[in-house]
Amino acid sequence: MKVILLEDVKTLGKKGETVDINDGYARNFVIPKKLGLEASSKNLNDLKLQKANEERHALEVLEHAKIFAKDLEKNEIVVTIKIGEGGRTFGSISSKEIVKAVSDQLHMEIDKKKIQLNDSIKALGMHEVPVKLHPKVTATLKVKVIEEK
Repeated sequence: MKVILLEDVKTLGKKGETVDINDGYARNFVIPKKLGLEASSKNLNDLKLQKANEERHALEVLEHAKIFAKDLEKNEIVVTIKIGEGGRTFGSISSKEIVKAVSDQLHMEIDKKKIQLNDSIKALGMHEVPVKLHPKVTATLKVKVIEEK
């Protein structure tokens, strides 16, 4: 019997695949547990329409990420840090402070997990911080660190 998998099944395959399995296994395990549907012409057509819809949605998300990246790269944010004697900094700038500055200054929302900061920023000046907005889109945010007065 041909079955369309609705979820990943370890021994059979991935979600969305059409697999050929024994009738008893399909009727007694896969279909009752809602792991798959019988591969009728209606169900195959529904699967094709669902995949097309998912692809269209993925393209929309990618386009939104590209537009957001362009907007983010146009701007720069300013973050302040305390400076002690000899020009040494007190503390550092982390991704949390960068997210707050983007929200306050640019009125944009970014998840702090998307900021790819290897180490905290501990020096004055201009820094470029990569922000991964989508698996295929990475923007570069300009962060200007100045002395707090």
